[in-house]
Amino acid sequence: MSTQLKKGALELCVLALLRDQDRYGYELATTISEEIEVTLGTIYPLLKRIKEVGYVSTEVRESADGPARKYYHLTAAGRAAFARSLDEWTRFTTSINTMIGAHDDQG
Repeated sequence: MSTQLKKGALELCVLALLRDQDRYGYELATTISEEIEVTLGTIYPLLKRIKEVGYVSTEVRESADGPARKYYHLTAAGRAAFARSLDEWTRFTTSINTMIGAHDDQG
């Protein structure tokens, strides 16, 4: 998958994963990488940016498996951003799928 396609979808994926539960950065990266090839170097700048705009808050929690971890929590602004992004994504992919289908009918 091209880098540009991934960039557009990655924020939506992160917000979606945080919608149901708080997660730490490495957990987000590994969960997303099960479906899409991503690196920590891609996830952490995104997390920093969405924290700066107020979509997430953070909390450091102790871990039984090692050092304390920074967990990300979706804020009310983040939930609203997720809803907007999901709507945009749905409209966009529907349009693309329509065009692809229309193109296939002509070929």
